[in-house]
Amino acid sequence: MAFSKTQRRTKIRTRIRGKISGNAQKPRLAVFRSNKEIYAQLIDDTTKATIVSASSQDKTINKGTTKVDQAKQVGVLLSEKAKAANIETCIFDRGGYLYHGRVKSLAEGAREGGLKF
Repeated sequence: MAFSKTQRRTKIRTRIRGKISGNAQKPRLAVFRSNKEIYAQLIDDTTKATIVSASSQDKTINKGTTKVDQAKQVGVLLSEKAKAANIETCIFDRGGYLYHGRVKSLAEGAREGGLKF
């Protein structure tokens, strides 16, 4: 039986989420990628609350660049906000997406900004 793209991603996402969860000291960095935008947030799964979030819709993100470059800027912005919230480490949750392209660029940007995962 063949799965559609979204069914496949949901299945992988469920498998990943069964293995990882974040807490206040080490939150989960969740990534969501749409066709036009990319969103990232640090989530404390014990209280089910978003601590910090960033997206490519933010005013500081340069819209004149490629989506991969925008994703890197989102990663850097997220790490700056995380530093302001005294968060240094996190667990990366790629959300069922393959680790390449925009997802990889966001992760590299977050690492450059000082987040460890």
